[in-house]
Amino acid sequence: MSNIAVIYKSHYGFTKTYASWIAEELSADLMEADKVKAADLQRYHTIIYGGGLYAGGVSGVSLITQNFESLQDKSLYLFTVGAADVSDEENIASIKGSLVRVLTPPMLAKIKVYHFRGGLSYSKMSFMHKSMMGMMHKMLLKKPESELRSDDKAMLETYGQDVSFVDKNLIAPLIQDIVQSAR
Repeated sequence: MSNIAVIYKSHYGFTKTYASWIAEELSADLMEADKVKAADLQRYHTIIYGGGLYAGGVSGVSLITQNFESLQDKSLYLFTVGAADVSDEENIASIKGSLVRVLTPPMLAKIKVYHFRGGLSYSKMSFMHKSMMGMMHKMLLKKPESELRSDDKAMLETYGQDVSFVDKNLIAPLIQDIVQSAR
């Protein structure tokens, strides 16, 4: 039994992959968000939540936001997973802007946030997600070449294909921060 919990919500498997790696590295308990209640988390000192980025939100993060008052005495970490290139500062700024709409200022001050790159799994996408990607694809086709960013070009090149950018090395800063805070 660990004093670290890694909780995740994953639609297409990318977030689950990162959560599994993190749990393995930290010898932590791994749990699916849909199977966890806030009361289950009280015995943990460190809680790490991972969710995919969808339409400006983090999948399942309400487990943390709705129960923040009872969890705020814990060490809290959040990792997001999306298709956007996390080495691009503009993408990070956009993700942070989305998080400001989801997390209150006290949450933003308390929760340490990390961003990992996932991918696109068209073969598993719901009709709604495929429709959204189709609309984005049409918008990008109308953009002048000179205005396309590297993520835009990658999406146009890989549209309709399953693509993974998952990289285990991305979890290193999160792991390091948790290990150092435990000392």
